[in-house]
Amino acid sequence: MVESFGQRLVERLREQGGLCLGIDPSSSALLGWDRPDSVEGLEYFSRALVEIAREEVAVIKPQVAYFERFGSKGFAVLEQVLSEAREAGLLTIADAKRGDIGSTNLGYVQAWLSEDSPLRADAVTVSPYLGVGSLADFYGMAEQNGRGVFLLAATSNPEGRTVQRSHTDGGERIEEFVLRSIREINQRDQVLGSVGAVVGATRDDVAFDWETLNGPYLVPGVGAQGASVSQVARMFERCPNGSVIVPVSRAISEAGPSKSAIRDSVRRFADEVRDSF
Repeated sequence: MVESFGQRLVERLREQGGLCLGIDPSSSALLGWDRPDSVEGLEYFSRALVEIAREEVAVIKPQVAYFERFGSKGFAVLEQVLSEAREAGLLTIADAKRGDIGSTNLGYVQAWLSEDSPLRADAVTVSPYLGVGSLADFYGMAEQNGRGVFLLAATSNPEGRTVQRSHTDGGERIEEFVLRSIREINQRDQVLGSVGAVVGATRDDVAFDWETLNGPYLVPGVGAQGASVSQVARMFERCPNGSVIVPVSRAISEAGPSKSAIRDSVRRFADEVRDSF
């Protein structure tokens, strides 16, 4: 039987802590490392972070958009990054934010979660705003292949609040409906479920009992976006150990291009996350 993503995640986070190294090779990030905003710069930046991550963290999260902007050559670098991460034993979350309906979703599923895809990751982020039920192929493939899915639930960007705080016909906020739906999907799992939620680190105003999700949380916003590790720890203090992933990208990569300085930054954040949860 295939070991579930939730089980693997719990084991790794309890062993190494919940810091996730975000890999965000934006134009400004590459130029900040004195690298050209090109495929060559993209490759250098991304592979350097994987090299550091292999000894310091359990999880990496490449932001797919920054690879996609270079077309097929950018995707080739992403394939290489994911391959090297697998070889290093890292768990990978492709921050792709995909999500559609029907056969289109099946295509996304095959790209990110299929065992024979060069883009396969351990988990992928998806948008539920064409319907939580429309993502059924993601849940099915994740269960079949021991992979995970993270649904955008309560994001920290102000533009998202209008949609996420609107209400269903039953009067429930959309963000709470998404979280409750994830909980229902995960109910059958004895350990941590493999369907998780993306919740912004500044979103402590959601009327949901975080500890009842029975799935992992991906909590962006620490560092450059202004949230602190202690803020996240307070939000999720009643959640099981090994269920909260704290991605940090810019606040770490900005220590570069010196690899020793980046490594020191990773270790500081990793220690803070371990000490706080």
